[in-house]
Amino acid sequence: MEFEERLRDRSTWAIGDGCSAARTLDLLTTKTVFLVVRELLYGTTRFDDLVTRTETSAPAVSRALKQLASADLIAATEYREPGARARAEYRLTAAGEDLLPVFLALIQFGDAHLQPEGAPLVFVDTATGEPVRTRPAAAGTEVLPAAIEIRFNRDRWVAPDPVSPAASADPNAGT
Repeated sequence: MEFEERLRDRSTWAIGDGCSAARTLDLLTTKTVFLVVRELLYGTTRFDDLVTRTETSAPAVSRALKQLASADLIAATEYREPGARARAEYRLTAAGEDLLPVFLALIQFGDAHLQPEGAPLVFVDTATGEPVRTRPAAAGTEVLPAAIEIRFNRDRWVAPDPVSPAASADPNAGT
């Protein structure tokens, strides 16, 4: 990957708090949060099952669920089994389901680099049986890292002014 020409001098600009990766990591702050999302992606919905399947404590799962709910990544619905108190089931919202490619990419990395004896699970297309892969793509075609250019999103940011250091220091200037 490389930057568009006006961004190549990294000393003239910074993305700061506008970085989407940093904001996502702020949201998914702990291993427990990641594991809860994994389990919700796998179809686990009940609190006690989330505690068991993530192999962590109830307070940690509770904190993770609150964090995910506050970001509108999960929704809780009430259920009641006969003779028992009301409880909540948790499901990913559409925004939460958008994390699937993130998790598949992490799993692919782990399978390739951290599982010398092979992947414990394989994710396949139900129609073809072919492995599901997460790769950068444009118009349905895989894009190699060398073919990716990083540009300012012109709809959001003011690009750095190569003449004025003050203008280039804040990508939000003028917006």
